[in-house]
Amino acid sequence: MVQITKYRKIYYSISGVLVALSILSLLLWGLNLGVDFKGGSLLLGEFKTEQLSKEDISNALAKYKLGDITIQSSGDKGVFIRTKEISEKVHQEILVTLNEAAQKKSEGNGFLQKSYESVGPSVSAELSKKAVNAIIFVLVAVVLFVAFAFRRVSYPLASWRYGFATLVALFHDVIIPVGVFAFLGNFYDIEISSAFIAAILTVLGYSVNDTIVVFDRVRENLMRHIGKDFEDTVNISINQTFVRSLNTSLTVILVLVAIFMFGGESIKYFALALAIGVTAGTYSSIFIGSNLLVTMEKKLKKDN
Repeated sequence: MVQITKYRKIYYSISGVLVALSILSLLLWGLNLGVDFKGGSLLLGEFKTEQLSKEDISNALAKYKLGDITIQSSGDKGVFIRTKEISEKVHQEILVTLNEAAQKKSEGNGFLQKSYESVGPSVSAELSKKAVNAIIFVLVAVVLFVAFAFRRVSYPLASWRYGFATLVALFHDVIIPVGVFAFLGNFYDIEISSAFIAAILTVLGYSVNDTIVVFDRVRENLMRHIGKDFEDTVNISINQTFVRSLNTSLTVILVLVAIFMFGGESIKYFALALAIGVTAGTYSSIFIGSNLLVTMEKKLKKDN
């Protein structure tokens, strides 16, 4: 049997470093908010034969006075163009201008629009508010549910402590992908969209499920009096669920990696956020959440 609880301080240190780096990344660079949250227009298109340089695109669109324009390559021939909010008339004129610029670059070339979205400031503000409210609601609901589910396990820890351990694990699982995307946003201009919020909420659900599986086994083993003491009971419970958690997570992560590598631009970073979150969630459910129970139990013993 693997002695997982014995080395909990090492696991805490690893998570501590990752969480600290994530918070530092977020404080230094912040999140590169996309159109969904800042407002503006986002055009995704593709050149038929040869991609124009960022300078050529910027020069071609200069006459529209679009202000702070962001141009990002996508693959060999694709391009993302983010501007301030524009009218449909200007949108159509931009498509014509890009098509003409492409044809001037090389014979047979042209520009094809793949997708387009425009979000006003009021809509983006409402989306931001709803995203924050959704995350807060999920966190509160999870803590209340865990405390209720473990209400009959009052010894040696009160049920609310299981909820607290779950909340710490959830913070761990959310802050790491957020920190990674703050880094990617600063150095690779990766933007945060509503899909990223959906990914974070999915990670919260997955992480809770994984953590509850271990906690539920702890509860069963406590009721059956399996283990010499609480730490031993927790260690046995982790070992009993270890393979199941690892196999499930690896299967999910492999699918997400495949989507990131071979999927379209619109979902690849959604898949990346999920993959990072699921990895962090698997780690926290095995090495952090359950070990926190042991740490709290030992502190209670020491205080008493």
